[in-house]
Amino acid sequence: MGLKRRVRVTPAFSLAAMIDIIFLLLMFFMLTSKFVTPNALNLQLPSSSSKTMASPSLAVSVNARGQYYLDGTPIGKDRLFSALSAKIRASNEDPKNTTITVVAEKTVPLDNVVFILDIANRLKVKTILATEEHPEDR
Repeated sequence: MGLKRRVRVTPAFSLAAMIDIIFLLLMFFMLTSKFVTPNALNLQLPSSSSKTMASPSLAVSVNARGQYYLDGTPIGKDRLFSALSAKIRASNEDPKNTTITVVAEKTVPLDNVVFILDIANRLKVKTILATEEHPEDR
């Protein structure tokens, strides 16, 4: 009888292709993580609880006509950055411990509020966006 012996194939797994794919994915995620903007505005919005917050150092207001006020004093849009940086330097505090309250009317264009927040971001100070209480929270 001419029985043929079966050739047994032993299964083998090659990791070379898997390592190549993992390396490509790692490179992809490392490169795309650089495109995420780290300059996002860090806003501390007040909560609706009854907890009182410490009085902020500075207040910047803007009304619907686009007029800016620094601690209640009218100031031009072009002088706001220099005036804020001068006030922060005059306070002799660490800018990271300084807080600016941004007060804007409801009808103020978003560009005006973002202008103030951008200045605060460049000066590396904290910001609080002042809002009104909801009537149902009172």
